[in-house]
Amino acid sequence: MTRHAFEYAALRAVPRVDRGEFVNVGVLLYCQAKDFLGARGHVDAARLRAVDGAVDVEAVEAAVGAVATACAAEASAGPVAETSAGARFRWLTTPRSTGVQPGPVHAGLTEDPEWELDHLFHRLVL
Repeated sequence: MTRHAFEYAALRAVPRVDRGEFVNVGVLLYCQAKDFLGARGHVDAARLRAVDGAVDVEAVEAAVGAVATACAAEASAGPVAETSAGARFRWLTTPRSTGVQPGPVHAGLTEDPEWELDHLFHRLVL
C-alpha cells in the first residue's frame, strides 16, 4: 500500500493559561493526499479538575465539540465550513491562548489516516 504524508496536533485543555498546565482532550489529523480531516475528542473531567478544581468542564467539552464540527465542515461551523480541509486544519491549529489550544503540529506517514487518527487518539488522549 502507498503511504501518505499527514499532519496532526493534539488539542489541549488549559484551565489556567497563566500556569501553562494542560490535559490532552483531542487530536486533529489532516492528510492532503486523501483529502482527510478528522478529529477525536474526550474530556476527562477528573483529570481536568486535578489541574484546576474550578475548571468549567462544560465549556471545554463545547470547545472540543466545536473543533469536531469544524473538521466535519458542518453548516453550524459557520464560514469555516466552506473552506478546504487544509484551510480548516491550518485555522484550527493556529496558536491561541484560550482554554482549549492546539499543540504543535507534527508529521508522519500513513496508509490509513482514519486508523492513524484513532491510534493517536488512544495514545495521546485516552
